[in-house]
Amino acid sequence: QVQLVESGGGLVQPGGSLRVSCAASGSISRFYVMGWYRQTPGKQRELVAQITNGGSTYYADFVKGRFTISRDNAENTVSLQMNSLKPEDTAVYYCNTIPATPNWGKGTLVTVSS
Repeated sequence: QVQLVESGGGLVQPGGSLRVSCAASGSISRFYVMGWYRQTPGKQRELVAQITNGGSTYYADFVKGRFTISRDNAENTVSLQMNSLKPEDTAVYYCNTIPATPNWGKGTLVTVSS
């Protein structure tokens, strides 16, 4: 099973930018769709964005126009560029396939606060 390791989270002020990345232990090219999810305490994990092998993307309405997902099958990485961050974007961000495998990583915490 492929292992997923997220990184790049941190503290950022509202309106700022952050890029989170996900490194896979094996090839991601066999997964047609990869995605980023996020979760806050007491809430269900939600899909933020997804990308196909062909580069087609989907974004949840709450991040559309602010976030950009990308993938590099040669490097086995998936990234999420987050701009114009809002306090409500504060969450632990995870990457996984779509549909998600049970093999979740530890995620990376993004905190948007002044």
